[in-house]
Amino acid sequence: MAGPAETAVCPGCGSRLPAVEGPVHAYMMSSPACWAAFNAVMAREYSDPGLMVVHRLSVDAWAVQHPGDGSRRAIQSVGLHLARLMVQIEQGLEGEAANAAMLGFAARKADLPELPPHGGYNVTVADVVGAEAPDAHRAAVRRWANAVWADWSDQHDFIRGWAQQG
Repeated sequence: MAGPAETAVCPGCGSRLPAVEGPVHAYMMSSPACWAAFNAVMAREYSDPGLMVVHRLSVDAWAVQHPGDGSRRAIQSVGLHLARLMVQIEQGLEGEAANAAMLGFAARKADLPELPPHGGYNVTVADVVGAEAPDAHRAAVRRWANAVWADWSDQHDFIRGWAQQG
């Protein structure tokens, strides 16, 4: 069992969180601590309807920071979540409109190539999990999503072009 002073470094996003034992995502590579932090963020969002405005940003930011096991579904996940992050940040789509865009992208996911892995993210779920007050949570998620999109700047042109092909 992990001791209280131990820190876990996530192999996906590089976050440093207190080490815990437990499950991880089925195909996105993370530490158990990072997966637990993400699930705490998800639980907070699902328990407060006022936080659902940033829910898809949370999902997309975490997903693109955890590229996965190299499987086809992991490759598609990164591309799809990066595309939905783009329409939210650059086009201002929210909620169902952002989800509808992703469903449209998903119809063409077979042609998504594997994107080069990224690391050393500036903001991770570790920067969001402690933001428990609703306003703080929304602000932390927006900061996280914008930072993740900026971290993937080398793929912006590709994602924009791919998204417009539909």
